[in-house]
Amino acid sequence: MSELRYTANTSLEQLHSRYVGTGHADMTKYEWLTHQHRDTLSSIVGHPPLLAYLSIADGECQARERYEVIERMLQPCGVPPGKTDD
Repeated sequence: MSELRYTANTSLEQLHSRYVGTGHADMTKYEWLTHQHRDTLSSIVGHPPLLAYLSIADGECQARERYEVIERMLQPCGVPPGKTDD
């Protein structure tokens, strides 16, 4: 039984090292939300129909919308805990 647990933990550690946004027990709510936000935005940029839909909704050309979405990926959502918004 302990060998199975070791194998499961090892594969879970490999998953976390390969995919940063998969989460772990010590992940804060802020980190989780930041990963979700960036994953959503990268999906929009990576799927042309979603980007076209968003650009029509915003009234922008697709290139401008792509630029703005990528810029939003650099800005994490909210202020991390313990920091003030000065």
